[in-house]
Amino acid sequence: MDRLRSPGGCAWDAEQTHASLAPYALEEAHELVDAIESGTRADLREELGDVLLQVVLHARVAQEDPDEPFGLDEIAHACADKLVARHPHVFGDDDQGTMDEHLRRWDRIKQETSGRASVMDGIPPTLGALARAQKVLGRVERAGLGDDAALPSDGSLGSALLALAARARAEGLDAETELRAATRAIETAAREAEARGASSLAPEPGGDTRRSTG
Repeated sequence: MDRLRSPGGCAWDAEQTHASLAPYALEEAHELVDAIESGTRADLREELGDVLLQVVLHARVAQEDPDEPFGLDEIAHACADKLVARHPHVFGDDDQGTMDEHLRRWDRIKQETSGRASVMDGIPPTLGALARAQKVLGRVERAGLGDDAALPSDGSLGSALLALAARARAEGLDAETELRAATRAIETAAREAEARGASSLAPEPGGDTRRSTG
């Protein structure tokens, strides 16, 4: 990456910024999920590499910042420090506790260390609607705000979708994953129907493909 970004390297790589690379980060993350859900091990290996490439490229761009440069080492150390700070039951003296206690502690530490004013802060607005709904519902539940932030019951389509997201969470399912699986089933059926239709229209070997005018 140093060679690609340096004089004599790749013109495209040299021109990239964090902002110009943002769409590729989203695209590569989606391709990774697709490889996990329906790809091969080779697909998974390739897509993980593409996600890693995004991190490496962003790190190289960050090194060139004139005011606040940082690189891959700083990124890795910051990540490691965060993992240690958010797992006091592993790296500190806290009791192991239950999974629910782990999640509540994780949210509390994130809020304290990130300077967030609300448990809702930090949920990416670019998340898919179902994924974001489940994330919000999880934060509401763990913060004990369910009584004040109850599910709407106005009969709208949005309320119905939110209720489905809540149902998925209650059943330990990821709503986005479930919807993608159901959509893939329809897509596969449609492709198979297309293939059958194309096959039925294909001429037999040696047959006359001209339409009759009689």
